[in-house]
Amino acid sequence: MSSGVRCWGVVPAAGVGQRMGAAIPKQYLDLAGRRVIDHALERLLSHPGIEGVYLALSPRDELWQGCDHAEDPRIVRVEGGEERCHSVLNALGVLQQQAADEDWVLVHDAARPCLSRNDLDRLIDTLIEHPVGGLLGVPVRDTLKAVESDGGVTRTVSREGLWHALTPQMFRLGHLCQALESAIAKGALVTDDASAMELAGHRPLMVEGDASNIKITRPEDLRLAADYLSRCK
Repeated sequence: MSSGVRCWGVVPAAGVGQRMGAAIPKQYLDLAGRRVIDHALERLLSHPGIEGVYLALSPRDELWQGCDHAEDPRIVRVEGGEERCHSVLNALGVLQQQAADEDWVLVHDAARPCLSRNDLDRLIDTLIEHPVGGLLGVPVRDTLKAVESDGGVTRTVSREGLWHALTPQMFRLGHLCQALESAIAKGALVTDDASAMELAGHRPLMVEGDASNIKITRPEDLRLAADYLSRCK
């Protein structure tokens, strides 16, 4: 790691996860006896290279206080925004009071509880000297179809060169702030941080990760994640 350069985690967790159809946001659902968000935060907090985590929560969030890391001094709670990009930018703004623009930020989804230590090590080791930064991902392996609103298939899409974007996504604090501010000003409510960097003219590096790093989106994802976690013990 470069002398004087530090790594920080940012976790946007202000969403409600409507596709889960649950009574509470998906990051607070039970997964193997713990909350989904507890698993996700543990992955970052257990890494010796990460100084602390800035967690963006809804101002109306009443569930966080019951989580494993609610009193952890390494976590700074900040107010989340209307969209994911707003939450990340809010967290970065608070982080700038403590960190340097050249420090690295690893933005990780609160609903990705299965990030492996090997993937996190590989991401940091690969990007720590990179001029832009990048993200974890996995190559698309399934056949892709373009489908119209009525369900009719119009064509088969080539999967060559296509990847599924995962998190964490790792960029310099100053560059990511500028990229998100610019994207939002243009009305582009980007759904991941690499998209903002791309819009700013950068070329993030894709770092291959493990397909087990799934995002909890639908009820069946909880069962799959529980299976992955049980095999990691």
